Amino acid sequence: MPKLPILMYHKVSPNHSEGLTISAEKLEDQFRFLSSNGYRSHHLSQLMDLEELPAGRHVVITFDDGYVSQLEYAVPLLKKYRLKATFFIPLNFVGKEDSWNKVRKPIMNAASLRSLDPAMIELAYHSYSHQKFDEMKLEQIDTDTNKAFQVASELALPLGPFLAYPYGKYPRKKPEKAQFTRLLQSKGFTYGLRIGNRLNRFPFKNKFELQRLDIKGEYSMAKFRRKIKYGKLI
Repeated sequence: MPKLPILMYHKVSPNHSEGLTISAEKLEDQFRFLSSNGYRSHHLSQLMDLEELPAGRHVVITFDDGYVSQLEYAVPLLKKYRLKATFFIPLNFVGKEDSWNKVRKPIMNAASLRSLDPAMIELAYHSYSHQKFDEMKLEQIDTDTNKAFQVASELALPLGPFLAYPYGKYPRKKPEKAQFTRLLQSKGFTYGLRIGNRLNRFPFKNKFELQRLDIKGEYSMAKFRRKIKYGKLI
């Protein structure tokens, strides 16, 4: 079973690079590395019908929150290096600012999201209210998901059946965990993404616990290369 790293990014800055913010320069260095080393990028929708990955190196690139800075800096770099990415959108904040950072950042509006080339950018769900699922009751998660579906429909946003859990949080204890998974399945979701910082094996063993690699802004290129090769760094 081949390894499949799923990279997780958030904000992009013209010069600052720390924590959940990566500089455009560092992001380009990483994308250049992926491209020049033969990594084939995939949309999650492409993986749904695959029984195995072709020979070679593979990667899934994801961006959370749909920040305007992703449109300004990440999209041109994805186009330049012919890479695909999935953007996870918190539906209550489309066209607004986030509410979970000390310094609030603008999130793309519906027109900007619809303008993204679907051959390059795949849109998917990042909940409605951007709250931690492990602190919500199942009924609240159900309501939150229904609101997300409603907004996506009203704004004519073509979101795929994939959900990135805000903060990577989801119920982990029995029986809540099984109930949570059944709820997502009943809503039509195909994949659920956490953090975890480990490499996935494909085909996926658990489609609702896909692990992503948190790519920090302060990472050197050497650390980036090690992480996408080995996963969690000790």
